[in-house]
Amino acid sequence: MMNIAEIKKRIPHRYPFLLVDRVTKIGENTLEAYKNVSVNEEFFNGHFPDYPIMPGVLIVEGMAQALGLLVNADDEPITPLFASIESAKFKKPVVPGDRLVYEVEVIKAKRSIVKGRGVAKVDGEVVATADLMFAIMKK
Repeated sequence: MMNIAEIKKRIPHRYPFLLVDRVTKIGENTLEAYKNVSVNEEFFNGHFPDYPIMPGVLIVEGMAQALGLLVNADDEPITPLFASIESAKFKKPVVPGDRLVYEVEVIKAKRSIVKGRGVAKVDGEVVATADLMFAIMKK
C-alpha cells in the first residue's frame, strides 16, 4: 500500500534512522507496516557485537514512525515529536533476519496531539507494546 518512496514523502526520517520499509494495510484508525531487520544495521555494531539484538528504543521508534504515517494522509512531510511513552514492554529480542511488523492505532487525536498504541510482532508473536503520544509539527 505504501512503498519506501511514498514513506519518505510523509515522514522526515532517513537512513540509518528510517525504521519502516513498507506499509501493508491502512484503515481509518489503524496501520500495519514492517521493517526487515538486516545484520548490516548500524546499531548491531555496538548492540551487541557478539549477540546482535535490536535496541528496544528503536522498536518503539519504529512504532512511532508507523503512527506518524497513519496520521499524515498528505504528501506534505510532518515531524512527529514524542510527548510521552507509556507502558512500554519488551517480550522477546529482535535479531538479524527478523521481519518486524508494526500494528498501530490512533486512540485519540486532538489538534496537533495524537495518542496511539503500538504492537510489534515477529512471526506473529508480540515482541513489544507501547502507548505513545506525540505532537505533530508541520513544516
